[in-house]
Parts: sequence; structure tokens; C-alpha cells
Amino acid sequence: MSEVHVAGSRDVAVAAPIGMVSLAPNSWTEPFWVAAGRHQLVVQRCRNCGTVRHPPGPFCPRCRTQESEWLDLNGRATLYSFTVIRHALAPHLREYLPMVIAVVEPEGAPSARLVANLVEVAVGDVVIGMPLEVVWEDAGDGVAVYRFRPADVAART
Repeated sequence: MSEVHVAGSRDVAVAAPIGMVSLAPNSWTEPFWVAAGRHQLVVQRCRNCGTVRHPPGPFCPRCRTQESEWLDLNGRATLYSFTVIRHALAPHLREYLPMVIAVVEPEGAPSARLVANLVEVAVGDVVIGMPLEVVWEDAGDGVAVYRFRPADVAART
């Protein structure tokens, strides 16, 4: 998926340009990005106490162990929080506004929070608690970036 625009509307959330994506995975985040490259959304789960966390890291924040596994998610989420960016940090980014940066709570992993662009939605329609679904944008070389859109968009298209 690329930038999402509606003809004549500047109030529809658009995605950050895929050219801005530059990953530097480490041993703790690499499994997440490998799964994302397959359009599979995962979060890290502690093997000792079952705590789910994101972003991935070396220690469980609850029991402090390092034993972890990856939990497959179904791609559905709830909007937990968001902000709307209306002013570009650089002139060449003006065309990517407005941008909604969302914090989402993935279904099946309520203690995890993911940060992503919210797309395919009018800014005025964004409401905390709204159901969302993941959409993917391929960046090439096996890299994909997740975004979220309102869950009802798929039913309308």
C-alpha cells in the first residue's frame, strides 16, 4: 500500500513516505521485522510469565527473564491514542499531511502497544476506541511496514 489520498481532500490521513523507512534491526527486533516482511504481525511474549510486550527487548518488564517467543496476531486492533501532524518538518514532506500517528492495542495482546500511521480515514473520523486492521506497505528487499486503517474500510471496498 502506498500513500492514501482522496481526490480534493486534505483531511484524509496519509502515510509517511516509504523512502523514509530505514531499519537497523538488532537481535531482539530482527524476528519482528522478518515477520513483517511476510506481512505477519507479531509481538514478543515472555516464556516464563506470559507477559506480552512491544517494542521487543531483551528482558521481560514483569519478571526480568530473557526467555521469549513470538506471538502471531490477527491484525485487528483498537485505537488507544493518536495525534494529528499538520505541519511538515521539512518542505518536501508537506504532501504527506495530514498524518495521523496512532498508538494501537492489538487484539490478543492487550499489554502491548504499537505505534503506526493511521491511513484511509478522514482525520475528523478518528476516534479513540475505534476498531482497526493492519495494512502493509512493501519497501523492497523483504521489508514491509505496517499501517492501520479503520476495520470497516475493507467492507466498503
